Amino acid sequence: MGASHSREGLELSDESDYEDDEGSTRTESEEQYEDAADDHASMRTPPVSTKTLDELDSKLKALKLKYGSPETPTNLRNAVKLYLHVGGNTPKAKWIISQKLTYYEFVKTLQIGGDDEDDYESSSGGDEGFWVLKVGKKIKVRVSTDMQLKMFGDQRRVDFVDNGVWALKFFVDDVYRNFITKFQDCLFENVYGMEATEANKVKIYGKEFIGWLKPEESDDAMWEDASSGVWKGSGKSPMTPVRDSQDLLEEFEEIATGGGIQSLALGALDNSFLVNDSGVQVVKNFSHGIHGKGVYVKFDEKDKWSGGSTPKKALLMRGETNMMLMSPFKEGKPRSTGLHQLDIETGKVVTEWKFEKDGTDITMKDITNDTKGSQLDPSESTFLGLDDNRLCQWDMRDKKGIVQTLANTGSPVLNWTQGHQFSRGTNFQCFATTGDGSIVVGSLDGKIRLYSKTSMRQAKTAFPGLGSPITHVDVTYDGKWILGTTDTYLILICTLFTDKDGKTKTGFTGRMGNKIPAPRLLKLTPVDAHIAGANNKFHGGHFSWVTESGKQERHLVAAVGKFSVIWNFQQVKDSAHRCYQNQQGLKSCYCYKIVPKDESIIESRFMHDKYAVSDSPEAPLVVATPMKVTSISMSGKKRGLGN
Repeated sequence: MGASHSREGLELSDESDYEDDEGSTRTESEEQYEDAADDHASMRTPPVSTKTLDELDSKLKALKLKYGSPETPTNLRNAVKLYLHVGGNTPKAKWIISQKLTYYEFVKTLQIGGDDEDDYESSSGGDEGFWVLKVGKKIKVRVSTDMQLKMFGDQRRVDFVDNGVWALKFFVDDVYRNFITKFQDCLFENVYGMEATEANKVKIYGKEFIGWLKPEESDDAMWEDASSGVWKGSGKSPMTPVRDSQDLLEEFEEIATGGGIQSLALGALDNSFLVNDSGVQVVKNFSHGIHGKGVYVKFDEKDKWSGGSTPKKALLMRGETNMMLMSPFKEGKPRSTGLHQLDIETGKVVTEWKFEKDGTDITMKDITNDTKGSQLDPSESTFLGLDDNRLCQWDMRDKKGIVQTLANTGSPVLNWTQGHQFSRGTNFQCFATTGDGSIVVGSLDGKIRLYSKTSMRQAKTAFPGLGSPITHVDVTYDGKWILGTTDTYLILICTLFTDKDGKTKTGFTGRMGNKIPAPRLLKLTPVDAHIAGANNKFHGGHFSWVTESGKQERHLVAAVGKFSVIWNFQQVKDSAHRCYQNQQGLKSCYCYKIVPKDESIIESRFMHDKYAVSDSPEAPLVVATPMKVTSISMSGKKRGLGN
């Protein structure tokens, strides 16, 4: 697990001399480039008002800077200093100055790269092309969440990724704020294909979601119930990402029997299960993790799916004595025409089920349990299925399978008509259930819909998308919090609202009115995102696992490349958390732990809450890679995250 701390706040390095605004000479290495979490306020560059621009202009001319050169700004109102992060996460990592003085601009273009990329380029917009950020001649990057842009308001600084990690420092507060506003407007237009006007934003988000449109006007009262958590910061020092924290103690790492792990099915009782190319490995559950060479159930050739593809989904049922195994009917395609029911006690596939409705074969994209804890019910015979435009319940007691259609969206359901158009279908991608059986569904367009356990034909609440597809979704046992996973960030949504009678409810049981809290985003810093790799995306974001009323999930975990990333739930909910200071737009949390592995991670999950021992703030974390499974305990006696 050994790895160094995140290096984004390192001291700058520059070998050349320059004159500061007072005319004295000093080396650039004397200037500190603090992280947003660094509270040495005395080291920060003092604010520069707009009226000093002419003085700065004169001083730069006195330094004989060539205003006509391609690398020197002709408009000082867009002047910036450009830095480059080098050395990755090694001890030699540092920030270096790429350009002491350059300029930025947002322009529209038809392409990036190619001989004629400048044939169409405009800073005034237009209907064609997409917005890019240009910094001098060195950077030209499409404005998107792939940039992983991070704001440091107190330093007038932004960091971002573009074939490396870059930082811009602004000389003037107004220029910094204008940059952020313009970036967000360009991002909106690139995502939705329309200008970022107030009318268009309301069209996309809806009047009810004014807090998503204008986070500064959001009613955050529902977030304020964040009580003191095991890892809650003391307020004495800021909280920064760490990678090799003393309170993560690796207990077990074992080679998986058969290798090629495809999925992890954690049990809340005695056993958990690793599904690979040829069978299912049974492992024992302990308070320090899962391990042990238990029974290995090997698939018979006759039990394989059409095309012999590997099971990608394993669902425990009937008191964890049965497992439903679903495999895509074509490799590379997410849908399945049926599934196999495995009796774990005998090691035999007892039934092969087909998905069928009204005599016609249909496909399913995903399956899940009826409720958060129903896998523990020995009499459980039903489960939920999801496809692009269908949410349904299957019953193993009925040979035809399907017993009711909960939300058949062949004719799209219009929910909350202001700004939510479903005329082209719902494009469901993933779903999860609460403790009482309410259902949350994530979609390709980023929308997240909430269905109650009693009226599932129409969503009670439909949260607008932020432009990125929801690839995985989870919900707390009590239904108060939803965690959606996208490629570049996680989105945490509070479903609580107060009805007209003053009662607190969730969006699963009623319409939330016009005071819906703004969501919070969980992101990697640009440095960590770059180290994780351009092709490595977040997947499988989960809350810790609770199946009992009155208990609260404590952590969130997701995988990206070879990293497992852990957030403290209470910290994320705390509106006074240091991460949220000096930010514009939706609050983004960068306070996490990273557990690095030497292989790409298949899945990271916390074991059931019952396996959290008295001196630990959480049950062990289980990390599955293709060839290994690792159990990591979390000690409550060591220092906490950010402390």
